[in-house]
Amino acid sequence: MTILIADGGSTKIDWTVVAGTSQDTFHSPGINPVLWDKDKIEEMLRSGLPREIISEVDCVYFYGAGCLGEAAEKMRVALLNVVGHDVRVDVESDLLGAARAVFGNEEGIACILGTGSNSGLYDGARITKNIHPLGFILGDEGSGASIGKHFLNALYKGRLPESLRLEFESETGLSYDEVIDRVYRQPMANKFLASLVGFVSKHRKQCRAVLEEEFDTFIERNILPYGRNQLPVGIVGGVGHEFSEELHQAFSRHGLSLEKVLAKPIGGLVDYHVRKQGVCLD
Repeated sequence: MTILIADGGSTKIDWTVVAGTSQDTFHSPGINPVLWDKDKIEEMLRSGLPREIISEVDCVYFYGAGCLGEAAEKMRVALLNVVGHDVRVDVESDLLGAARAVFGNEEGIACILGTGSNSGLYDGARITKNIHPLGFILGDEGSGASIGKHFLNALYKGRLPESLRLEFESETGLSYDEVIDRVYRQPMANKFLASLVGFVSKHRKQCRAVLEEEFDTFIERNILPYGRNQLPVGIVGGVGHEFSEELHQAFSRHGLSLEKVLAKPIGGLVDYHVRKQGVCLD
């Protein structure tokens, strides 16, 4: 039996094909099933999936950002058309992918901390409750975009040293006016804000208060409301991995157990599906 597993984002898709004891990982450009029509999705899949691989596939498990409802069905049909033979295709959300990657079949609270953020109550099979992330303007606490937003607020409102502001502008080549332009007038402000995470990480000691406030707020608004403080928490995403130490400290302050932090979910997803290999069942 050959299975194909994907962690799909808008920028990049990580694929792993598993055939017996053999595994091969490759990458393709990202796909946005919310914004793109089925024909565009199929075009991107055909260009990114090697024919010699998909011709042998029995099951496809695709976990992706935005893969809910109609968008998930659009992605599923596109995958069926591209694979081109009788194959099982499951398309699920990136949040369920995160949950299966960190918890397998055990209960827990699964989180994503990347450019955006999300969390969900996981019963070992499905996400049973989800607090709306609300995006980087209204929510996304703990995310790269939110960290970048609150870092700039602290930087230009004098809550961080003047020397740090000068270093930031020198290193990035950005002035105050250019920052305002990138946030309010240019597209993809969330990605611009998230791009500042590298600078914050480099100066994490000086930015300690910003990070503590950010992660405390994430916990208070996205973890505690589930009312399941006894459950372990798992985090997937580049921002979570970058600030793993600060997150462990924040969860400890709240008396919670942060069990696992993964930069990417694909390895955990492969483990999850390999354990079920033998029949194509989830």
